[in-house]
Amino acid sequence: MSRSDHGHLHFINPFKMIFSRESHQAPEELSLLNEFERTLATSLATLKPNDSLPLFSLSWMRHAVESLSEIHTKTKDLITDLQFPVSVWEEKWIDIYLNDSVKLLDICIAITSELSRLDQGQLSLQFVFQILEMSNNSLTSEQLKLVNAALHDWLKLFNCKNLKLENCHDILKNFSCSPFPEEAKCSAKGCILMRALYGVKVETLMVCSVIIVAVSGCSKYLLELHVPNKFLWSNVFNELLAVLLPEIRAHLSSKNSTFLKEVEAVKMCVWSLHDLTGCAHDSEEIISNEVHVVYPEGDRLNRNELKEVDVISAEKLAGQGKSEMLKELFSDLAIKTEKLSEELDLLSSQVDRFFQIVLTGRQALLSNLRASNMQTIERNREESIC
Repeated sequence: MSRSDHGHLHFINPFKMIFSRESHQAPEELSLLNEFERTLATSLATLKPNDSLPLFSLSWMRHAVESLSEIHTKTKDLITDLQFPVSVWEEKWIDIYLNDSVKLLDICIAITSELSRLDQGQLSLQFVFQILEMSNNSLTSEQLKLVNAALHDWLKLFNCKNLKLENCHDILKNFSCSPFPEEAKCSAKGCILMRALYGVKVETLMVCSVIIVAVSGCSKYLLELHVPNKFLWSNVFNELLAVLLPEIRAHLSSKNSTFLKEVEAVKMCVWSLHDLTGCAHDSEEIISNEVHVVYPEGDRLNRNELKEVDVISAEKLAGQGKSEMLKELFSDLAIKTEKLSEELDLLSSQVDRFFQIVLTGRQALLSNLRASNMQTIERNREESIC
């Protein structure tokens, strides 16, 4: 995966002049707003990475997308509780919502395309396991060549660019700069809605930015978000960024070519097997039972970051027969491949769920607008008859 030193995207806060806490809001409306902002704060707090949920992992991404689905659903509930139907929204709010929803759908499509690309790569590894099963773990020289070719195909995944991901830079930039109306032009319920949408947008931008950075390994997708301290979720968000940004920058400046933990675990096994089975390749050296694995510079990894990856050292290989080494590596690869496939499926399901939530919300808004327009037309017709 490629990496770039492009400057980060900056989030331009479109809410500089809106949402003072002193707006004339009914107690029940203010209670709904406070409850929503506390829910958002809780959602953000769960995104803090830990040992069981490391930042650059498919499992963290799955959890993050799930949190987006939940908070977007809560936004729909808030609109219902406020008794603030689309028919009374200002036209500019509707335009902003529709434009932002399109950008979100495009981002979901880009992420899904990358997950599909990784999933398709699993076919090469499944072919390897089929050869092993057919050979009863006793590979002929011809079968070794087939295995080596399949492993090589999997490694080529990281030399291919995803054009949909490339387009995400402009999508995120436009998404972060969407305008919003000023407070003076908002009703009390309108201010609550805009304030809630702002919080949801901040979390959405942050999660999408981190995910795209993780799957692309490119710094240009990293958004630097700055929010005022007036929200109930502001401190939690700023504390989260204080954890995420240093870790992201450390990874971006390292020599790691792959940021996803589950992918890296498989990649290490594949590299070892690729070298061991490819006697004709320049990247290996096999003398008797001693194997020296030579990784390209771009794929050399920091040992401190590979505690859970079983790297087969030259010393370890020297003490084993080639057949035994292959069995051990293939067994390790099978376990890690199964884990990767499982996480890819779970994350893909969450992204699809989020896509459907955004899509149905957009469709519902359009449907309500059509119904409202029809009512207006009918009312005007009746008035003209009278």
